[in-house]
Amino acid sequence: MQNAHFRHMFYLLRYALISLLILFVLPATAQTNLNMIDHDAKPYYFGITLAANQSFFKLKHSTAFLADDSTMIAEPLKTMGFNLGLLANARLSEHFDLRFNPQLLFASKNLYYRDTYPKPENTEKKIESILLSFPLQLKFKSDRIGNMRVYVIGGLKYDYDLASNARARRAENLIKIQKSDYGYEAGAGFEFYFESFIFSPEFKISNGFGNVLVKDPNLRYANVIDKLQSRMIVFSIHLEG
Repeated sequence: MQNAHFRHMFYLLRYALISLLILFVLPATAQTNLNMIDHDAKPYYFGITLAANQSFFKLKHSTAFLADDSTMIAEPLKTMGFNLGLLANARLSEHFDLRFNPQLLFASKNLYYRDTYPKPENTEKKIESILLSFPLQLKFKSDRIGNMRVYVIGGLKYDYDLASNARARRAENLIKIQKSDYGYEAGAGFEFYFESFIFSPEFKISNGFGNVLVKDPNLRYANVIDKLQSRMIVFSIHLEG
């Protein structure tokens, strides 16, 4: 199922990129007037980010799950959310920039359980997050082609979950999640130069390194899990000045 999901996402991304090429790239290459000629020489500039995300957990079962026959299924679900952010871009060289893109993310990484004891039932545990994300990225950009260029990004991030329930006391039916996480990001996008701003659609993956599960063998839904790692696919629109 996981492979099928990523194949589906790949096809969606491919068709989206083709659509962008038709709508923006071909007209841009045909243009003779270059917009914002002096922009590329700026030592730094700023912008805003609007984004949609699909988030989920990478889940590893514990030995208790293998030994216990009361919970037959425990698996992650994929849900949609959105991001709002700021962007600061510093020019390092003709083709390399350093980018800081702090964001406020609203995400939900839910888990699905199928129990057989004390009675057969399906349960969905909602794990909602409000994340302050601080990604620092290195950006490699191509030569400008008319009023567009292509770029790729890669870097590290730190996330702080404002909605974390790690300190909850009455937690018998909860999945406790750590407040902090760290990870990596990688993606690609386009820059389209208009007369007064740059429009930049971008796809990226944003994955956590750490185990965000607060382990507690006394919690019914948590003791069947050994590790939870955050996973996110993000489509962003950057508006840069």
